[in-house]
Amino acid sequence: MAIPKAVEQRLKEEVPRFQKVLADARSRDVNEADTVIIVTDMLERVFGMDKYQDVTREYAIKGTYVDLAVKIDGVIQYLIEVKAIGMDLKDHHLRQAVDYAAKEGIRWVVLTNGVDWEIHRVTVAGQVNSEQVVSFNLLDLSMRRQEDLDLLFLLCKKGIDKDLIDEFYERQQACNRFMIGALLASEEVSALVRRMLRSITPGLKVSTDEVQSIIQGEVIKRDIRESDMGLQAQKRVARELAKLERAKAKKKQQKRSVGVNGSDSPAPSGSSSSD
Repeated sequence: MAIPKAVEQRLKEEVPRFQKVLADARSRDVNEADTVIIVTDMLERVFGMDKYQDVTREYAIKGTYVDLAVKIDGVIQYLIEVKAIGMDLKDHHLRQAVDYAAKEGIRWVVLTNGVDWEIHRVTVAGQVNSEQVVSFNLLDLSMRRQEDLDLLFLLCKKGIDKDLIDEFYERQQACNRFMIGALLASEEVSALVRRMLRSITPGLKVSTDEVQSIIQGEVIKRDIRESDMGLQAQKRVARELAKLERAKAKKKQQKRSVGVNGSDSPAPSGSSSSD
């Protein structure tokens, strides 16, 4: 992703400064209220928000509050749940913010203690779910590494303007271990592997089902096959393969129709060109 020069320069200047601030705050074990102040300053100095226009403190949803909300041009982009800097982030810290986001139709929730940052995608499909998309320790980042700059840019105001977090999520969904595992376990890949095996060992008697059974049972890890994300990937691959098969069948049908009715059909025997 192309980071504007001004944003890159700001990250290179401000992140090292806040790494010192955070290290000091952690050594003093500051409380949650003080951590919120640091995170708010980071939203301005690191992520490029206008602290008075783009950041809302104690954002009210259904009579309760989340710590911070980033609101650009009147639209909430993500909610931020802040914990004290010395507190480890836990799943139950996230639940309240995710419920808030689901009620408001907000897709992104950030959970942080200033040092550790997690970005979660919120979905509502029958039930409310969240999926961790990104996590990083800010003290471990180096502004000399492009991948670390790219991570921070996802939360920057300029990055929000470009919908980069959505693009990052879509790419992650399209290319991850669960999706690749589902593709490897498909019948189409097993058929290809079978052909290659028979090419390597002529006369080898092995069926596509046998190859598929080995791939699913011995090659792919169980958590890839049986986890929720693994099962979702399998359904997505199955839908795509079914779509491809329908497209192939339709193309064959069109070719047959052209062969029977089209101008390329051979002329009936006995016909003359003068007719």
